[in-house]
Amino acid sequence: MDSTRIVSIVLFVFIRLQHSFGTAAVSSNVHIIYLGERRHDMPEHVEDSHHRILSDILGSKEAAVKSILYSYKHGFSGFAAVLSPIQAKRIADIPGVVCVFPQRILNLHTTRSWDFLQVKSHLKNGILRRAHFGAASIIGVIDSGIWPESESFNDDGFHSVPSYWKGMCQEGEEFNRSNCNRKLVGARWYIKGYEAEFGKLNPNDGIEFLSPRDAAGHGTHTSSTAAGASIEGASFAELAKGLARGGAPLARIAAYKVCWSFGGCSSADILAAFDDAISDGVDLISVSLGSLPPLSSYVEDPVAIGSFHAVTKGIPVVCSAGNIGPSPETVVNTAPWVITVAATTIDRAFPSVITLGSNQIFVGQTLFAGKEYDRFFPIAYGEDIKSADADENEARSCETGSLNATLVKGKVLLCFESRYQRSAVAAARTVQEGQGVGLIFARFLTKEVTVCLDVPCVHVDFTTGTSLLTYIASTSNPIVKFSLPRTIVGQQISPQVALFSSRGPNSLSPTVLKPDIAAPGVDILASWSPASSDQSLDSNKTQLPNLNFKIVSGTSMACPHISAIVALLRAIHPTWSPAAIKSALVTTASLTDQYGQNAVAEGAPPKQADPFDYGGGHVDANKALDPGLIYDMDRNDYAQFLCSMGYNKTAISWLTRSLLPCHAPSNFLVNLNLPSITIPALQRSLQVSRTVTNVGPVVSIYTARIQAPPGIKVRVEPSLLLFNSSVNKAMFKVTLCSKLSIQGSHSFGNLFWEDGHHVVRIPLIVRTIIPEFQV
Repeated sequence: MDSTRIVSIVLFVFIRLQHSFGTAAVSSNVHIIYLGERRHDMPEHVEDSHHRILSDILGSKEAAVKSILYSYKHGFSGFAAVLSPIQAKRIADIPGVVCVFPQRILNLHTTRSWDFLQVKSHLKNGILRRAHFGAASIIGVIDSGIWPESESFNDDGFHSVPSYWKGMCQEGEEFNRSNCNRKLVGARWYIKGYEAEFGKLNPNDGIEFLSPRDAAGHGTHTSSTAAGASIEGASFAELAKGLARGGAPLARIAAYKVCWSFGGCSSADILAAFDDAISDGVDLISVSLGSLPPLSSYVEDPVAIGSFHAVTKGIPVVCSAGNIGPSPETVVNTAPWVITVAATTIDRAFPSVITLGSNQIFVGQTLFAGKEYDRFFPIAYGEDIKSADADENEARSCETGSLNATLVKGKVLLCFESRYQRSAVAAARTVQEGQGVGLIFARFLTKEVTVCLDVPCVHVDFTTGTSLLTYIASTSNPIVKFSLPRTIVGQQISPQVALFSSRGPNSLSPTVLKPDIAAPGVDILASWSPASSDQSLDSNKTQLPNLNFKIVSGTSMACPHISAIVALLRAIHPTWSPAAIKSALVTTASLTDQYGQNAVAEGAPPKQADPFDYGGGHVDANKALDPGLIYDMDRNDYAQFLCSMGYNKTAISWLTRSLLPCHAPSNFLVNLNLPSITIPALQRSLQVSRTVTNVGPVVSIYTARIQAPPGIKVRVEPSLLLFNSSVNKAMFKVTLCSKLSIQGSHSFGNLFWEDGHHVVRIPLIVRTIIPEFQV
């Protein structure tokens, strides 16, 4: 495989220009032995216990030490080791072992957005000023590393590193201790799991660093989105020019590099990063990576395991929802203890004017950079110039090898997105290989604009594409020109749920609503790694913009927006649990766009957004400051949740370090104290309960208001909640009765608690099931 092809694959993986990421289907010799909570307070004793377990299987301590890749001994107990399937099975039978599972490979799922969210410094009582710009927080970012020289990570004006920080600045290739500072307080890198899977990393395969240094750009982008310092005049090719900053610009960053350019992110490395982050003293963890359905059980998922131990120690964990929308049941990172984030649009666009030889004018969007193409070129339709051995469907979408290269040369190509070819980048590469001069890519309605570095490309909808096709067919000499793009703000309806953002319902635990919340994740400008392999994709390097900043889309970009807001909330409410913070985000979220209309979810066709698209709604950071009531949970709730899911009772006791029996009551799953009520199989009627905690005025009276899901009758008892100096918690019951006598689909409503100032809303999701459809 040549180097150009390799870096092309890398680009697809790291910037989400295609929506087909997933878990690598490989057979691994690396196994994770998960032992739950630590049984010893001293990490060295924990490690010794791992050696003893493995020595009994392999015959000696020397063999055990050689086999172990990581000993997880800080945040939880377990180890990753190279084992045969037979050896792994023998360990699984040892008392005290929660589970043994082979490692998997996960994949990575960017400043107008902060102003759009009203996270502004001039708002006197806004979240940013009240939280002192996040100065009290350290955000742990588990990703592809960091580019420490980026202006986003300068420490001008920062005071000394907090005394509770125990982390390190791990040295490596082109990275030493001096690369950390008072802003970038720690950096680590993990490659043992990757190399056990794929062999030693070969530097000749492309740009990569055996260190925390970011070769891909993804980790630099997410870190700077969450906590980047303020930078004037940032832009990508003079587009989106302005002040770039993170949502919590005075927060510190600790980078944990687990993702590598040529193999994704191994579960063994991910667990090691969680283990260290918990011990190092991070205040929250941001994780923009995941896998594809079918989902693994929670006790075999590295993100679920690591986040469980972080959350039960008071460290919130924020995760991306995945990028394979708009299909249902595609959301990942679905554990109830994490905050799972969907992606939405912002009100910024990059229009380019398309002019035909007939003087007809159309408008598309583009992010192309380079010399001005504001002159006419011949235009051709892909299907009309297909290669001899290609079929028409391949040529319509300009798939690789589908076009006659001789007829492509010197032309702009019109190509249409298809079910099998959804990437403008792939089409642009086909055009570039034939020495074409440009691409007009017609696709489903979406505001995402992908970066094409091979040739200029303009995105249009199918209606515009069809008009262009009619023009091409009407003349013997069709020609077209398109202008360089401009940056337009405030003239595009937003937020809308992004087409690519993965959707619910939750396929692993249907009573847990996922995603939880939505945040900007489309066309986000943030810092980028100048070593990124993107720069190898253009044959004319002089046309490339400076890639210190880049515009990227994905739920990976939405995740750090919520991470920043969580950092600000923690600074203002340091005693709130991770569940309380999630509740505040969900119950105060917005369901409308900036004009007060119901938010829309991009799709085929677009539709009114619902909780499976955006969870509680679009984040409203300033309202989350003062939610009034919260739905709280703790370790015991999560343990009982796992019991109700049917996990081994002994394993759960080891996982939680609790001697309490696993005895979740009937209907516990629907009664889990989430800020939502999801009933996936309502036969006739069902009563569920929730408990709220008052975090507003000590003396408060809340009244219930219901927007019942269509076809469902809903009753709340009591309908009035009274709080005073001696009562700050209240339980209520919700009875849901189906008015349908046939099999139904999911329907959506809301339950509000209101006191005249606070509006505390949770989604109601109900699906009626008749007995004939029950197994």
